[in-house]
Amino acid sequence: MKTSSEKEKKLSLALSKLKNLNQENPGLINALKNLEDQKNQLEIEKKEIEIKYGNLIQDYEGLKQKLDKINKYKMNEKKKEIEFSQKIDELNQETDTLLEEIDKWQM
Repeated sequence: MKTSSEKEKKLSLALSKLKNLNQENPGLINALKNLEDQKNQLEIEKKEIEIKYGNLIQDYEGLKQKLDKINKYKMNEKKKEIEFSQKIDELNQETDTLLEEIDKWQM
């Protein structure tokens, strides 16, 4: 598949060659006009594609930032969950110790 820049180069080359030919021939003039029109259309399409590409890059950056925020939030939540579990474990250990002490006193 040829890129638009390759097509543009080939059209420019063809246009320059056609300009050097006898321009009094109506067929050549029409061919030259058609090539000029095609070149202009390709330039318009190229600009549209460049704009769409720029928009896609902006969307990508925005989504990337949102994903980073989500990942940071998830990591923070996971950290809080681990800390909470550790505190529960500590409380369970203290409870077990207290129960042992109560059992000792009851004996």
